[in-house]
Amino acid sequence: MPHALTFASVWPELVRSRVAIRSGVRRRMASRDTALVAAGVTFYGGIAVVPMLLLGLKATAMLLGTPTVLRYGDAIASILPDPAGAPEAVRALFLAGTSIGWIGVAVAILPATFYGEGMRRALLVYAPHEETYIGWRGRALSLPVLVITPLLTVPVLVVGNALASIDGGVAGGLFRVWLGFVTVWLVLSVPLGWTFRVVAPIALSRLAVVVGTLTTASFVAGFLQGYVLFLAIPIDWSGPFGGLEPVGAAVATVLWLFLLHVIVLIGWVFTLECDRLVVRRDPAAAAAR
Repeated sequence: MPHALTFASVWPELVRSRVAIRSGVRRRMASRDTALVAAGVTFYGGIAVVPMLLLGLKATAMLLGTPTVLRYGDAIASILPDPAGAPEAVRALFLAGTSIGWIGVAVAILPATFYGEGMRRALLVYAPHEETYIGWRGRALSLPVLVITPLLTVPVLVVGNALASIDGGVAGGLFRVWLGFVTVWLVLSVPLGWTFRVVAPIALSRLAVVVGTLTTASFVAGFLQGYVLFLAIPIDWSGPFGGLEPVGAAVATVLWLFLLHVIVLIGWVFTLECDRLVVRRDPAAAAAR
């Protein structure tokens, strides 16, 4: 029986094979129009992201209580930059999520699952094979993420509340950045890992998914912190749109959402290359393929 592969046994080879992995990622990315694929996922994300947040906040309010969730929302809003109106948007989101009725919850479930469809369609581009009911498969497989949303939301709210209480200064600012990054990184690893392992149209090895998920989530977490810095820039984004501030804010947000999905797609291709390396080292996995 071949020796079972472990993270410790594969990681050194991943490091040694970084040139081959980088070459494979470039080859896969060059053979597809990644910008177009990311734009497609962004369309699905634009439909799904607000309903997902509303459902998550409603479920968290049922778990912790509405006053507690609203207090956490105020704390998170207080640490966001003000020029782009982010604090008020966050407070409005928390208020809407905690006060949404059961009819609203039922109506929000369907658009919230659109993210699963969009991701499955996008990931299928880089690992093509024939499949039927792509959209419905992606939606159904993304439902468990909605169920466990409170477990992912609570750590973010608790840490956000703690960050708001940290005093300013260089040391406090650095600690805020580090703690916020680690929290978002670990929390995002759960839905990303589920997406790469379950929502994805092909089954990858667990080791490849772990490596790819942790790597991708770290870049996404850093990217989100960059988005917070972006919000702090005192620029009137409504200029190209005739002074219509809601339009400018929406376009800027969609742009960053598009770039975020580019990072996720690169992470998926990186995971595919890691899986190729793992399968090459594991005869049992290669036979199963």
